[in-house]
Amino acid sequence: MDSEKENHVKHFLDLIQKSRKGKFKVYIGMSAGVGKTYRMLQEAHTLLRNGIDVKVGFVETHRRKETHELLEGLPVVPQRSIFYKGKYLEEMDVQGIINLRPEVVIVDELAHTNVEGSKNEKRWQDVMDIINAGINVISAVNIQHIESLNDDIKEITGIEVKERVPDSVLKAADEVVNIDLTADELITRLKEGKIYTPDKIPSALNNFFKAEHILQLRELALKEVASQVERKVETEVVGLRNFKQEKFMACISSNHNTAKTVIRKTARLANYYHSKWYLLYVELPCESADKIPLDRQRHLINNFKLATELGAEVIRVQDNSVASAIIKQAEQRKATTICIGKPHLNLVKIILSTNIFNSLLNKLSKSEIDLIILS
Repeated sequence: MDSEKENHVKHFLDLIQKSRKGKFKVYIGMSAGVGKTYRMLQEAHTLLRNGIDVKVGFVETHRRKETHELLEGLPVVPQRSIFYKGKYLEEMDVQGIINLRPEVVIVDELAHTNVEGSKNEKRWQDVMDIINAGINVISAVNIQHIESLNDDIKEITGIEVKERVPDSVLKAADEVVNIDLTADELITRLKEGKIYTPDKIPSALNNFFKAEHILQLRELALKEVASQVERKVETEVVGLRNFKQEKFMACISSNHNTAKTVIRKTARLANYYHSKWYLLYVELPCESADKIPLDRQRHLINNFKLATELGAEVIRVQDNSVASAIIKQAEQRKATTICIGKPHLNLVKIILSTNIFNSLLNKLSKSEIDLIILS
């Protein structure tokens, strides 16, 4: 009963905190050229006609004629210059926007990396600052920039996207809108020069803009938006109904080759079930700070940072037995599902090389904790 009261109080406190923040709307698309920026600027004009104080914080038109023309008549916040490597570069003036306090601000290129010397490393962090200041933000991002989809994008396109946005940013959005085109429509736009300059078109057609790539990216975008809508229904319409609360625990070793995949896939599962998740690293005596190689230490730190950005609570424990540590932590945290990498991982080899593996499986079956071995 006390737990139920606490949940209601927490829910009310969350509503109060949320009411102080600006609203956040994100346009998402399967690739460049689908019309995200165009749609944002159209919306800005509509808001302006209806008496809303809207300003353009940052927009990248990529010299697309129809998009550039939509900037006319919209108030634009001047960018700030940052001196970097012998020249001045332009960045969005976050503090200038906060000082002006418009009702709505348009911020393009959510995954953009800011020039060194900026307050924040990433533009999505700038957006969070603006929202926390009570200003509503409309932004845009392509599906390939979503952090937990990085491995999927690389498998589809053969390209590892460097600029990425944590899933928690989309989760924070009040509204996520998919800008959709068929593969044929997008390729036609590309050939007509509406996406890239003529010299870049042949390369784009042979790489990112292959029809089979576009279809798979389109599917990812549609699934992502559907998941966001489902979450919104569950949290705002269903409210505090008593669902079984899933909790995932991803277990990694110091082997950096596959840890990121385990982290991203567990984050996707937790995101799908709208549940809490943990990242567990069990430090064996042979992996203490004075024994583990520096490159592995660096990769571990990066993996902890990635998991935190994807919404995990990171748990780092010291133990002589990986398996018993997993059981102990899973029971303490009331995890419903444990996720590990497939058998070529050092973690699994360690488990298999001990007599504890059978007891681990028995313990999990008795406690109704599921075990997922991720590919």
